[in-house]
Amino acid sequence: MTVASRVLIIEDDPVLLRGLGDNFRNAGFEIATAADGQSGLAQVLAGRPDLVVLDIMLPKLNGYELCRRVRKANLDLPILMLTAKGQEEDIVRGLELGADDYMTKPFGIRELLARAGRLLRSQSATHPDRVLIGDGVFDRTAHTFMRDGTLVPLTTKEYQLLDYFIGHPHRALTRGSILDHVWGRSLMVSTRSVDRCVATLRSKIEIEPSRPEFIHTIRDVGYRFEFP
Repeated sequence: MTVASRVLIIEDDPVLLRGLGDNFRNAGFEIATAADGQSGLAQVLAGRPDLVVLDIMLPKLNGYELCRRVRKANLDLPILMLTAKGQEEDIVRGLELGADDYMTKPFGIRELLARAGRLLRSQSATHPDRVLIGDGVFDRTAHTFMRDGTLVPLTTKEYQLLDYFIGHPHRALTRGSILDHVWGRSLMVSTRSVDRCVATLRSKIEIEPSRPEFIHTIRDVGYRFEFP
């Protein structure tokens, strides 16, 4: 018997909280809820859910601070952020503080459930040495990417970027977080370096770089790596 994933929904709107709970429960998830950030954080620390669905504008403790405290406690559970704000700086702030993905209200429940499912699958998946990417094979041990038996040369940064993407699939990754993990905190590079490296990497791993299957651009935020 498969154990249902435990989802904690932290939302102060009682109607939305009830609706989200019903939909997640009907989809087969085990549900817990909280109506403010303080009690939500207590449940995260005590119950260790498999996924947190988190509103940003919360009483007592907002979602930004909750994210920060969860990551400070070294908890690696996925956090799906809900926000009524569509502005770049608000979304980026939440992602930089520890959220894994976001959805802007109003949103479709089917997409929300699909995003949640992908985050849970990527969290539980192991990261093997050899990964299939379309008709190519990424080999961590050999540091290579092969397509149809032919070596596709990758620069060091392209390799590191692809490795970072594969290790964090289905997650919204800001340009800043990519820069930190792939380039480090060098003052000699900017987020434009990320965009240039993504463009060259797409030209090597995508069948149609102008219509990418794997590396998707999130406007004003960054990128998301998807396994179709």
